[in-house]
Amino acid sequence: MIFLKHRAHRDHSDIYSSFAVRAVVAVFNILFIFIYIFSAHAADKTVHALAMHGAPKYDVKATQLDYIDTAAKKGGTLTQSVAGTFDTLNPFTLKGKPAQGLDYVYDRLAARVWDEPFTLYGLIAKEMVVPEDRSSITFILDPKAKFHDKTSITADDVKFSYETLKQYGRPNMRRVYGLVKKVTIENPRRIKFDLGPGYDRETVMILAMMPVLPKHDWAGRDFNSTTLQIPVGSGPYRIKNVGIGRKIEYERVKDDWAADHITRKGHFNFDTLVFDYYRDDAVALEAFKAHEVDVRREFDTAKWQTAYKGLPQSVKLEPLPHGRPEWVKGFIFNLRRPPFDDIRVRKALNLAFDADFVNQTLYRGQAKRITSTFPNTELAANMLPPAPERREAMKQADALLDEAGYVVQAGKRVKKADGRPLTFQILLASAQDEKTALALTGGLKKLGIDATIRTVDAAQFAGALATYDYDMVLHYWINSLSPGTEQVLYWGCDQSGLGGGKNYSGVCDPVIDEAAKAIAAAVSRRDLLQAARNLDKLVMDQTLFIPLFTIGLDYWASWSNVVHPKQTPLYGQVLETWWAR
Repeated sequence: MIFLKHRAHRDHSDIYSSFAVRAVVAVFNILFIFIYIFSAHAADKTVHALAMHGAPKYDVKATQLDYIDTAAKKGGTLTQSVAGTFDTLNPFTLKGKPAQGLDYVYDRLAARVWDEPFTLYGLIAKEMVVPEDRSSITFILDPKAKFHDKTSITADDVKFSYETLKQYGRPNMRRVYGLVKKVTIENPRRIKFDLGPGYDRETVMILAMMPVLPKHDWAGRDFNSTTLQIPVGSGPYRIKNVGIGRKIEYERVKDDWAADHITRKGHFNFDTLVFDYYRDDAVALEAFKAHEVDVRREFDTAKWQTAYKGLPQSVKLEPLPHGRPEWVKGFIFNLRRPPFDDIRVRKALNLAFDADFVNQTLYRGQAKRITSTFPNTELAANMLPPAPERREAMKQADALLDEAGYVVQAGKRVKKADGRPLTFQILLASAQDEKTALALTGGLKKLGIDATIRTVDAAQFAGALATYDYDMVLHYWINSLSPGTEQVLYWGCDQSGLGGGKNYSGVCDPVIDEAAKAIAAAVSRRDLLQAARNLDKLVMDQTLFIPLFTIGLDYWASWSNVVHPKQTPLYGQVLETWWAR
């Protein structure tokens, strides 16, 4: 009996001990899992802003940007001019020519500011979650975010926007969005994008700049076509009136859901924005002089120096300095066509261009010759040798053409092999460029080359660019202080034959390809500078264009009824911060 009681007691103790051990093990397992999950996500940062390199300038408590003016008031109308016409209110596809100002209708997941090289502040996405390796990004949507029809913006709208723009959007959108391997809607206000092979540090930035489209507004409609149906957006303005191809008016959204956002305060001050369309820029300039237009940014230095004289004192003419890369403008060779597939011919034609004469004649000696794809910045390699004296330049050009098999017969430069003359056409978008083009053709005639000039309207020019239908074109590329994936669009092999792209020269070089991809992979600002300078040198060595000129100034002309902040940010004056007097 005593034995039985003792045995029973021992059995219960074993049972209790077993339970205790299991409980302890379970607790440790749970703790281990918690620690594992926590450590796995410890590197995932929930942020209000995302910088390409380094930290954002403005912390989460900041309420306004440094370059706004707190004296700015709401009200009034701002009228601007546009050369050409439009036929669609959908700015996100390659179909048609979209109306000016449509970006004001759509908000994006995050908004860019202009006193930092490349930083995005959460807008529709109030917060963003990004791991250290930037292999994913999660957007946490602001519960206040609404479309103009008062419908809340949800993760479903974000997914719809992503899927639609991935299929029908512009080439850069399609390329970057294609790097996403998985999209997960975690709840109506939280959506995660996991990235697949080929992503880089900029991929999450491009995704964060995604415009958010209302799924319900596009239901049953063909996104990949021109449309004049007024869109439902969420931005600071909505479309008020449309005069097809002639005029478009926007009205400020008085109950803007993001009115207090750091990127909205002091911005979007005019009650009405008007874009009037004119046949060409010359007519648009006359409209400004007659005060049918309130403000005009002049991109032509020669025109700035000559065409704005005699205006009343109520017109303010301001050359304002900036710190961004200047436009990379020049006579671009189409390497898809002979003879420009031969670098010797390209170098010869570059030498034939009398840049000093053009600078003195058109710019009064105030311009600088472009020597980089990142002019006016620390990103430039600036390794081009000094230009030879004029006589020596022409001798070198003649020798290069001879070496390429083009000789002079009866005063004309011809292909030695078959006697075909070396001729080509230069495509221009504006009559204002004709003087510069004539300076080039004049130098070419001395080498026995006959080049013709063709000036077309804006629509024809855009069509020729989209299909690369030209021998040589006077055009430009635009860079930022934080270059990224757009460099692949400018110089990449994959883009050389893609219609609607920006590889205007048609260059396809594996070394340049890799150098362009290295730009977006740069982890630090130092790495970016090195990668940019490397790409710059490679591109400039290929003589893909005959460089024109840079000034380092923005030319603004405005009537006294509009005012701008005194401070000019890094990228130059921001028109969205101006207001009516």
